[in-house]
Amino acid sequence: MENFRKVRSEEAPAGGGAEGGGPGSGPFADLAPGAVHMRVKEGSKIRNLMAFATASMAQPDTRAIVFSGCGRATTKTVTCAEILKRRLAGLHQVTRLRYRSVREVWQSLPPGPTQGQTPGEPAASLSVLKNVPGLAILLSKDALDPRQPGYQPPNPHPGPSSPSAAPTSKRSLGEPAAGEGSAKRSQPEPGAADEDQTA
Repeated sequence: MENFRKVRSEEAPAGGGAEGGGPGSGPFADLAPGAVHMRVKEGSKIRNLMAFATASMAQPDTRAIVFSGCGRATTKTVTCAEILKRRLAGLHQVTRLRYRSVREVWQSLPPGPTQGQTPGEPAASLSVLKNVPGLAILLSKDALDPRQPGYQPPNPHPGPSSPSAAPTSKRSLGEPAAGEGSAKRSQPEPGAADEDQTA
C-alpha cells in the first residue's frame, strides 16, 4: 500500500453485540454509576494514567475502575492494571476481551507528472475493515462474582514493592557491619621501611 495514504479511521457500527451505543452497554453493563473509566491509548503516558487512577481510587466513594484499550494499547492497559493492583491491595479483577471493527479509508497518492493524465481526475479510494482486539479490565474494591469468566481474586501475597519482613540489624555510623570486624590489612608506616633497611 505504498501508493496509498490513510485518510481517516472510524469505528464501524456494531452489529448488536455487547458494543451497543448506550452508556451501560460496554463490557461491564452492571457497573456502579461512580466507577471511573480510563481509556488507555497508544500514546498515553503511564505515569499520567496512574496518577489519576491512584488519586481516584483513594477517594472512599470510588469503588471500581475500568482500564480499557485496543490495538497497540492492550499491553499498556495490562501494565496500568497490574501497577494499580500492587499499589492498592485487595482489588478484585475481571478481564474481558473483545473485538472492535474499525474501517480505514485509504486514498491513492497522486502520481508524478505523466503524459496522458487529466488533471481533474479524482483519486481512487480504498476501504479496509479490520477487527482490532480490545481489552477491558475491571478492578473493584468490592467482592465480585468469582464464577464469571476472567475473574481473579485479590493477591494474598504482598507485592515486591512492599517492605520485606526479614529483620535487619541496625548499626550506628562508624561501626563495622557483621563480618567486617577488624580484618583490616596491616600496612607499615612510611618511616618503618627506612628503619628496617638501615638496621
